[in-house]
Amino acid sequence: MTAVTQIKVTDLTKNYNDFCAVDKINFKVKKGEILGLLGPNGAGKTTTLRMVTGFFEPSEGEITIKNLKMPDHTLEIKKLIGYLPESAPLYHNMLVFDYLVYIAKIKGIKKDNILGRLKELSALCGLSEIMHKPISDLSKGLNQRVGLAHAMISDPEILILDEPTSGLDPNQIVEIRKIIKTIGKEKTIILSTHILSEAEATCDRILIIDKGKIVADDTSENLKQNVQSDSFITLSLYEANEKEALELIQSIDQNIKVTIKDSSDKNALSFKINISKTNDPMRKIYLKIKETDWIISEFKKEDQSLENIFHKLTTED
Repeated sequence: MTAVTQIKVTDLTKNYNDFCAVDKINFKVKKGEILGLLGPNGAGKTTTLRMVTGFFEPSEGEITIKNLKMPDHTLEIKKLIGYLPESAPLYHNMLVFDYLVYIAKIKGIKKDNILGRLKELSALCGLSEIMHKPISDLSKGLNQRVGLAHAMISDPEILILDEPTSGLDPNQIVEIRKIIKTIGKEKTIILSTHILSEAEATCDRILIIDKGKIVADDTSENLKQNVQSDSFITLSLYEANEKEALELIQSIDQNIKVTIKDSSDKNALSFKINISKTNDPMRKIYLKIKETDWIISEFKKEDQSLENIFHKLTTED
């Protein structure tokens, strides 16, 4: 069964005088999908999210959410969305419990249902031990958890999270990631980040934006396979002569690019051998080295990482 498209963005554009922050982008998000929005600083990620959430009005283009179009149905659309900006907008002089009760009332949750909802969010976001602490006493990681609870308090169908792990330590990042993965089983999520490992571990699909334009839109696995970027072989040898080893590798194919590589093992001679998708000389190299007295200490193929693909797509025209 084909998943229902929940968010559709068509030719979305945002201009600030002569500067085009978002330039005619198009994408769809299916129900129950976690979409990672990646891009360097200033690429247009936050501007895009603010338009999708109804906080910014587009200069051009169309946003449709569950068959409701902005700006005609902005208020109805906002009720479907939970939004967590990069810095959670919390009232630091309030206790966590009091703050969430206050937000629940603003969101129109019935008085009899508030306590039950807070218990659910406390369990999901790990807030049980801090419910009666002032928000001003919390770390940034705990602030982000409270911000997530705020965004989810009305049980929205769609969550928009702008850099939810920005400024967090590695342990806090893992904790927030687990929460997002759990939430994503039931909700549609757009998650912006510049932490590529986070996107790869969390998201079903990745959309890369650069200079206001979409430069890639696919799963991380498909991006690795389809982006035209060569892989390479790492080769480390004992008892090998540098000149002879270079000549041996080059004799297999003159088009192979071989460079000397720094090695943590001072006794080993290491090489980086660039290879193309259509030319993988790994077996030939192994058989040639077998004819010598050299000892192989490392011989592995390194596929393209998401970091390399991101760099290629956001630094090259």
